[in-house]
Amino acid sequence: MSHLTATSHRLQGIDLEVRRKGRGPSMLVLHGGGGPVLGHPFADRLAERFELIEPVHPGFAGTPVPDHFDGLEDLVYLYLDLMDALALERTIVLGTSLGGWLAAEIAVRTTARIAKLIMVDAVGVKVGGREERDIADLFATSQAELDRLMWHDPARAPDRSKLSDDELKILVGNRVALSLYGWDPYLHNPKLRHRLHRINVPTLFIWGESDRIVTPAYGKGYCAMIPGARMTVIARAGHAPQVEQPDAFVANVMSFAG
Repeated sequence: MSHLTATSHRLQGIDLEVRRKGRGPSMLVLHGGGGPVLGHPFADRLAERFELIEPVHPGFAGTPVPDHFDGLEDLVYLYLDLMDALALERTIVLGTSLGGWLAAEIAVRTTARIAKLIMVDAVGVKVGGREERDIADLFATSQAELDRLMWHDPARAPDRSKLSDDELKILVGNRVALSLYGWDPYLHNPKLRHRLHRINVPTLFIWGESDRIVTPAYGKGYCAMIPGARMTVIARAGHAPQVEQPDAFVANVMSFAG
């Protein structure tokens, strides 16, 4: 199992925590609303072939939200600066959920440092009509119902009754940060769909077949907005296929990332 390290990078007056695991070509991992993901088994497998680099979005995992941050665009420019600071070249960018949206926003600005893009059950665009709900309302849904929407097997959901006070505090902080980055408009940028044609690197969408937060139909609509992008659907997985079906997930990433 690869050792996880964490360093701090001073950017835009922010002490940004960056976690790393593994050795090899760089893979920038952009986590979703659940917080950092390098502790999951799938990351150990990917770390056998790649150096995984995961910035902790400010506000997540107990980190403070910078005073000047008020939306996702702040993260986009922070990570453009980070990629410059780390002198990343031909990097694979892998984003899950909110992180997929973030990856797309970075790539429409420039793909100069990006070789390939992997979008996992990503949010970020409006696929349906004005009155259609594309993305389940995470803020107005009970936890039990969210577990049902998110997981193929709801028994995989974390048991919050077993969390310590500190862990619960982090969970609440993550939720506050998610609302900062994705509240208004709700988990999408109306302008993004008109910019996705600018993504000129190979792009793979990986989706959980049982995802009811953003369905595979949403994923197919999103995928169709990026020239040449393709999509693979993983059976018996919900919104986090990397957690529910790590073997299938890693196989798909490895064959695409090459």
